[in-house]
Amino acid sequence: MTKYNNKKTVVDGITFDSKAEAHFYEDLKKAKEAGRVVSFELQPSFILQEGFVRYDGKKILPIKYVADFRVQYPDGTEEVIDIKGQETAMFILKRKMFWKQFGIPLICLQYSKKYGERWIELEELKRLRAENKKGK
Repeated sequence: MTKYNNKKTVVDGITFDSKAEAHFYEDLKKAKEAGRVVSFELQPSFILQEGFVRYDGKKILPIKYVADFRVQYPDGTEEVIDIKGQETAMFILKRKMFWKQFGIPLICLQYSKKYGERWIELEELKRLRAENKKGK
């Protein structure tokens, strides 16, 4: 078990941190076969801040962010995708650093059965849940 109670799942000999990530991988493969995706990369790594030597000579390691997927589309655009159940404070900070440094979309998705059996951006899902809560 992982720290967020996700169940590691193996597909095509690749171990994913959760069933949701494995499901998204399978959807990406279908999208590539259908021509909606040109290519995708698993676990792309980004350096958000270079390492450096501190004032007292101690070496400080770089700050890295490892996403779940990087996807390239036929129109030449790309986006970085993270499959999230919840956003941690560390993720929110790293996402801001990522946006500033790389200038490409970093999208958090969650699979929603309740809202149309589809992948949905976490921000939209939060909005729909809030609206649903108000309506009750």
